[in-house]
Amino acid sequence: MTVNHSEERTPSTRKHTALPKARILIEALPWLTRHHGRTVVIKFGGNAMVNEELKAAFAQDVVFLRHAGLKPVVVHGGGPQISAALDRHGIVSEFKAGLRVTSEDAMDVVRMVLAGQVQRELVGLLNQHGPLAVGLTGEDAHTITATKHTPEIDGEPVDIGRVGEITAIDTGAIEALLADGRIPVVSSIARSQDDGDSGHVYNVNADTAAAALAAALGAETLMVLTDVEGLYEDWPDSDEVISRLTASELEKLLPDLSAGMVPKMEGCLHAVRNGVTTARVIDGRVQHSILLEIFTDEGIGTMVVPDEPGDEQEGEAA
Repeated sequence: MTVNHSEERTPSTRKHTALPKARILIEALPWLTRHHGRTVVIKFGGNAMVNEELKAAFAQDVVFLRHAGLKPVVVHGGGPQISAALDRHGIVSEFKAGLRVTSEDAMDVVRMVLAGQVQRELVGLLNQHGPLAVGLTGEDAHTITATKHTPEIDGEPVDIGRVGEITAIDTGAIEALLADGRIPVVSSIARSQDDGDSGHVYNVNADTAAAALAAALGAETLMVLTDVEGLYEDWPDSDEVISRLTASELEKLLPDLSAGMVPKMEGCLHAVRNGVTTARVIDGRVQHSILLEIFTDEGIGTMVVPDEPGDEQEGEAA
């Protein structure tokens, strides 16, 4: 009798190559079930914004979320691109209280870069995978309204120009896009609170804008991409990342955080204290970090969760 050896080898070969893929998909199943139909707000920034491979991977991740049944909303800033454009225009980049000083001339550049460059590129990357992404700024449909932000340094108010403090969010345009199966891509520019001053727009911190939108949309998750692995337990003495902490635990750490992490972690705190189930700071330098965080058992980065009943009171008493 003749034995067909190729037929004998085929099942084991197929098992060898396909089984790991099946295991990965099965591991994602409970997370797919949990997040299906839920809104996820993603703050796009850091190295993921300037590295071509990371940008492409980010776009793939966001489109994957959309096809997996989630409703992603992308919020972006553009620090490196804004600084480069200001240099080209001969405008000095200056920061006070961790925020970019934004003069009238600088605001024109900020608006041009965010809405005309960074947003358009991101929309284009997403739309390589289908007609999904739609760009808008906080000005559009009065999505983000702000008033002038005047921080205090050493107890004294400081004028930092056209930097806004968010006063209102109107989610109507974003919700309409989500209902139509689109991926909103939002630039962190806000309209003036004063309707009589229609020419006023404000530069708003993108971490703050993402957190405010996540809360207003009732998002399941806020994800903030950054250039570190997460929130370090005892930086710089230790590079151990805190994988999970409650709102009250985070609040205690805020005064000791580095300036760059403060708006990110304040945003996470605002989100989970205003209805968002989880807020996560993840390493945008890792390809497909969004999928690793949402769809694997291990996850990466730091996750902030709301206080359990009684936790907040205990934290305040302490």
